[in-house]
Amino acid sequence: MKEFDFIVLGSGIAGLSFALKAAEKGRVALITKRNLSDSNTAWAQGGVACVMSDEDSFELHIRDTLDAGAGLCHEDAVRKIITEGPERIAELVQLGVHFDQRENENGQNELDLGREGGHSKRRILHFRDTTGREIESALIAQIASHPSIDVMENHMAVDFITTGKLGYAMENSCVGVYVLNEATGVVETLRSDVTVLATGGCGKVYLYTTNPDIATGDGVAMAWRAGAAIANMEFIQFHPTCLYHPAINSFLISEAVRGEGAILINGRGRRFMEHHNPQKELAPRDIVARAIDAEMKRSGAKCVYLDITHKPADFIKSRFPSIYETCLRAGLDITREQIPVVPAAHYQCGGVKTDLHGETSLRGLYAIGEVAATGLHGANRLASNSLLEGVVMAHNAFEKATRRQRTPVSIDLTEWRSGSVQDVDELVVISHNWEEIRRLMWDYVGIVRTDKRLQRAATRLRNLHAEVQEFYWNFKVTTDLLELRNLVTVASLVVDCALSRKESRGLHYTLDYPDRDDARFQRDTVMRRI
Repeated sequence: MKEFDFIVLGSGIAGLSFALKAAEKGRVALITKRNLSDSNTAWAQGGVACVMSDEDSFELHIRDTLDAGAGLCHEDAVRKIITEGPERIAELVQLGVHFDQRENENGQNELDLGREGGHSKRRILHFRDTTGREIESALIAQIASHPSIDVMENHMAVDFITTGKLGYAMENSCVGVYVLNEATGVVETLRSDVTVLATGGCGKVYLYTTNPDIATGDGVAMAWRAGAAIANMEFIQFHPTCLYHPAINSFLISEAVRGEGAILINGRGRRFMEHHNPQKELAPRDIVARAIDAEMKRSGAKCVYLDITHKPADFIKSRFPSIYETCLRAGLDITREQIPVVPAAHYQCGGVKTDLHGETSLRGLYAIGEVAATGLHGANRLASNSLLEGVVMAHNAFEKATRRQRTPVSIDLTEWRSGSVQDVDELVVISHNWEEIRRLMWDYVGIVRTDKRLQRAATRLRNLHAEVQEFYWNFKVTTDLLELRNLVTVASLVVDCALSRKESRGLHYTLDYPDRDDARFQRDTVMRRI
């Protein structure tokens, strides 16, 4: 058994930020199932939404966030995260993060603030179109040289260790975690009174997603099995513009492209967003995604097109260098050609339910970043609020975790026992189940839903869950098997939450209940394992 003051699962902006702060107070285990740089944060293109201009205000940013959240945002969380944003941004800059600047009319340098859908002002701090990678790199550079942080790459968390499972007669608390060392195949036992979930979202539960392969909903599934409350998993945000190309999968075309004037057109070259919302291409993501979905279904087309060719070529290349180069490698020059795009699963707006300090309903367990449901996003996330939430909530969780009292009794952890399990000899079955889950979620639990589709998904997922459980108990654990186990759990939570919401709100749109019902459903959907 290895003992630490803090255990952090995940290496995105939230996990890295918490680890750096916590390392000044004690020993930190920073666990990531791939490399440190493998995170949703590293894939973020657009930027960080934060009030940084005299033309902007906290109240405007709060209003935009509440409007996008469709009546389900927790205003106290929205106010706290937005008003604390500038201080956390200043900390990122001190750690070496660069944001693009421009020369103003007085010849002075100032932040080059972008604009994205749902925002009434320019407030997006960015580094070209690779903002997440810039933040990730700066934080990793700080982590690598810190003597109090034990980085454990290629280690995957299996399950939390709780006092309830251990048989202690006390408030159920998280006191550690079992972690699979992929290099050795051994499940290690880690002990701490403070465990922080920063594992990101669950985009890979869908067939088409803008997320990296690591986004398999591990944190939500682990928290669910440990008894923590889960909220609002029906609200999965589909990004409107994922590149549609046979040779390139999961490549996001940033919302900032539309923020800089790109328009959406159909196969006949006609603009269509004006028929769906007065804000046209700058409407909130749920509206734009549904509009594209409707246009594709109406015409039978496989995609629509994003057109920014009316902008100067030099501007496109300097503002969006990564997007330009990636598309060029696919034979597409976006300075002269329209970009084929489709919606794809992008962001998990629900997650492990927390308070304003990241505390979950399970003592000793904190959740920050995309894995958490803080109340900021409500039924639909406002563009670029996620990186802001990650860095602010990392700070708040750090402050609370370092003040909480330690477990009052000595805890003896049970070592992991594999028993008489055998090596998995039919990997094709795991692969098949993985693909089946993602396909049925795309077909039945996508942008537009019905009760009949959801019930079909629920029935099949119950059967798949039984199959996966049989694998889990009879075979040696591997990363593939653990991810499949988590994937089927999270898929079931999305479906169960969606079935319980008999209305359309934000990202949850159902043909059976097309209207919003504030009288009955202006509340979180909270699930807890019995």
